[in-house]
Amino acid sequence: MNNQPIGFIDSGVGGLSVVKEVMKVLPNEQLYFVGDTQRNPYGSRPLNEVKIFSQQLANFLQTKKIKLLVIACNTATAAALEDLQTELDIPVIGVIEPGSKSAVATTKNNTIGVIGTEGTIHSREYNKKIKQLNKSTLIKSVACQPFVEIVEEDNLSPKEITTVVSNSLNAFDQVNMDTLILGCTHFPLIESYIRDYFDEQITLINPAVETANLVQQTLIKEHLLNEEDSQPKEHIFYTTGSVEKFKEISNKWLDNKNFRVESLSLKELID
Repeated sequence: MNNQPIGFIDSGVGGLSVVKEVMKVLPNEQLYFVGDTQRNPYGSRPLNEVKIFSQQLANFLQTKKIKLLVIACNTATAAALEDLQTELDIPVIGVIEPGSKSAVATTKNNTIGVIGTEGTIHSREYNKKIKQLNKSTLIKSVACQPFVEIVEEDNLSPKEITTVVSNSLNAFDQVNMDTLILGCTHFPLIESYIRDYFDEQITLINPAVETANLVQQTLIKEHLLNEEDSQPKEHIFYTTGSVEKFKEISNKWLDNKNFRVESLSLKELID
């Protein structure tokens, strides 16, 4: 199984932030990614519906003989992680627990902020994980659903993005936190705007970084690591939306250009 690919599922392009970090630490691995852009955003949908979508995406990647699945979406992690871990006979990793562990280890004043989609924030999964790690932590969670549209549409000017970011993050103005979790895999794509709002006075936690480390640790533990230093493999990205738009955003975001983007119909997922 060591030569088989790693699979990633997401509601759109945001999960590429996880792919980017995995590419850094695991250059010998081939990656298959599915972005369900046509049904995006997941964050404003009922969690049970998101669970069904996640199972469809995972089942598709199972046909590609993946050796490990990464749920590269916070909302899908909240909705489907436990079910997919039970249903699949390969390791399944989400992004919420790695981000929570990193935030608890980072904070100095025991006060953590969380931003995410409506679905992720309402699920309170970050709150649960953080409290399991440290019951005394103070947590302020804010839904920033418009950030997803900024990334997916990719058509706003810097000034417009700054305005949208400010309108969402002003909910933290009276919160004395020193650590903020980017609780949606789309959000690292506008990290510079979020950092500017807080004037670099807080530490931003990108769960994608810790998730990539967990993927590496899991592959080693399960003896699935591809240690062959052969020719770089071509990564394959599928999208249920526009191939050209997905390719454009991927080229802008990823340093590694060794990938191709293919169309995936909803009929193929549902049948």
